[in-house]
Amino acid sequence: MTLPFERNLLLNTVGFDRLLDVFSDLENTKTDGKYPPYNIIREAEHDYAVEIAVAGFKRDELEITFDNGKLTVTGSVKAQRGGQYLHRGVATRDFTHQFRLSDTMVVKGADIEDGMLVIRLQNVIPEEKRPRRISIGGASDSVVGLASKAA
Repeated sequence: MTLPFERNLLLNTVGFDRLLDVFSDLENTKTDGKYPPYNIIREAEHDYAVEIAVAGFKRDELEITFDNGKLTVTGSVKAQRGGQYLHRGVATRDFTHQFRLSDTMVVKGADIEDGMLVIRLQNVIPEEKRPRRISIGGASDSVVGLASKAA
């Protein structure tokens, strides 16, 4: 399905083919964005964390996959807990959350801390993708990294 702004977007961009895939993924995602609640935290300049409230889920009922820039977290209750519930306030229904990560984002690990699934991410920007100043009328050696220029 073609999004209405795709044609205009293509006329004004160069090399953003993957961006259209992102918009298509967003349109086709069937994620319930409200359950379970989650946080996205910037812990440092290049360090991030995704926290998902997974109270009531066991480790083997959670699955995290990272494929083609898409981080997918799935929770699936394998068996109902024993006993008769007099009050059921902790929801444990199946869920899927998908997060689109940039090309430079790396998944460092995941753990459960205080009822929260914490997925650690790091933005690793290679030297060739860092901002740089390009001299006008100069040779190819006139490209200067902004980080090295500031030092």
